[in-house]
Amino acid sequence: MKKLLALLLTMVMAVTVLTGCGQNKQKDSAESTSTANSEVAESKEDKGSGAATTTDKKDYKIALITMDSIDQHWVNLNAGAQEEAKKLGVTVTYMAPNTKDDALQIEQVNNAVSAGNKVIIVAANGPDAITSALKEAVAAGVKIIYVDSPANMDAEATFSTDNKAAGKLAGETMLEELKAKGTTSGKIGIISVNAATQSTVDRTEGFAEAFKGTDFELLPVQFGEGDAAKSQAIAENYITQGVVGMFGGNEGSTTGAGNAIKAANSKVVVVGFDKSDAILGLIDDGYILATMAQNPDKMGSEAVKAAVDVLEGKSLGGKVTDTGVTVIKKK
Repeated sequence: MKKLLALLLTMVMAVTVLTGCGQNKQKDSAESTSTANSEVAESKEDKGSGAATTTDKKDYKIALITMDSIDQHWVNLNAGAQEEAKKLGVTVTYMAPNTKDDALQIEQVNNAVSAGNKVIIVAANGPDAITSALKEAVAAGVKIIYVDSPANMDAEATFSTDNKAAGKLAGETMLEELKAKGTTSGKIGIISVNAATQSTVDRTEGFAEAFKGTDFELLPVQFGEGDAAKSQAIAENYITQGVVGMFGGNEGSTTGAGNAIKAANSKVVVVGFDKSDAILGLIDDGYILATMAQNPDKMGSEAVKAAVDVLEGKSLGGKVTDTGVTVIKKK
């Protein structure tokens, strides 16, 4: 009997040990599975994070070349381009010359190609001078996008003001003011940059259209190369000729005309183009009636977006986008 009890007791203990071991193995297996799942999840998170980081920064090199780096118009255009570049994670190198000069701009185009830029965003000084350099860039595999002023060569896209329409709006704005003052005839002076820059040529043509069929006489266009001091000298000469109005075709032309009116304390009506602190101050002080403010920051940002699209294989078909103008007067 005692032997039988001892045997039963031994069997119970064995079963208990085996059961416990089985439970421990299940527990260990569950813990192992949990750990493995956790590691897989962490691995997925790390991969996801890494993917987000690589899309944040793209190894795209884009050059921006404007007519010069001094005018506020170009400063604002570059600011818009750099802001968009930061959003898209690309590099835009601003390579504008210090002054409007065809040779210097051509040199910057060549430098941009040598530096390995795959897209050049450019505002051409004139339609022809820069064309050969741009064709050589295209032959080297570089894509061209225009801002503000195109050259006589096809590009991926163009972002600019409809300059003829904006020039006509400037003329209509002046004509409305002259009529409000009871002036229905007289001489009108026009100050522009040069005879080659297509954007300002178009503005002058549009401005002239507004005066067709009126008794006003538009004097021959005078060129100040966009320099405020030269433009002021031209404007002072216009004042001595008894003009009733003056049109400035760009920032320097407009600033020069406004400064001449201020110096002479004249009542000649001035309407200009572009926006700068100097022009806004002259408007507030009553020396300039209005300016056609372009949207250079939009030109810059849209051009950078287009550059990235081109680099990613998208075709833009040479599309031309009007970035618009706003008439700014004294508040």
